[in-house]
Amino acid sequence: MRLRMLEKKDAPLMLEWMHDISVVGDLKADFTKKTLADCEAFIQEAQNTRENLHLAVVNDEDKYMGTVSLKHINGVNAEFGIVVSKAAMGQGYSGYAMREILRIAFEKMQLNEVFWCVSRKNQRAVRFYDKNGYQRVDGKSLDVCNGYSKEEMESYLWYQTERT
Repeated sequence: MRLRMLEKKDAPLMLEWMHDISVVGDLKADFTKKTLADCEAFIQEAQNTRENLHLAVVNDEDKYMGTVSLKHINGVNAEFGIVVSKAAMGQGYSGYAMREILRIAFEKMQLNEVFWCVSRKNQRAVRFYDKNGYQRVDGKSLDVCNGYSKEEMESYLWYQTERT
């Protein structure tokens, strides 16, 4: 497995997880209304931005398994995000992708911290983050305003990791 830039050929498999309620049911955004054209536009936009880094998580045969992201990059911190397909769950892709994107954030981009949130209902993700030793933090202590309402800031579980 490895990370690479998103490619147009990834769009159909990206759309597949977007329409899988078992994958997206507890995410903030409603992906179920997305179209193939939306996926292709997202991939195109990912090639032309410095504010976000969206990478494909692929298997050894270069098959798209999910997307891992650093969003709202400001030179100091960024918000982490990841979604993998149902087929990739439990296969090590999430752990690998998370370790690699954090390595990129801290070693290559020299960011100080990466933070993320997860719905309390998303027990699969909560177990993953807790099992891997990521530290929960009080969302109110984070300097985050990236489209989160006060209610969302309070309702989500927040995690943060810092450069060592």
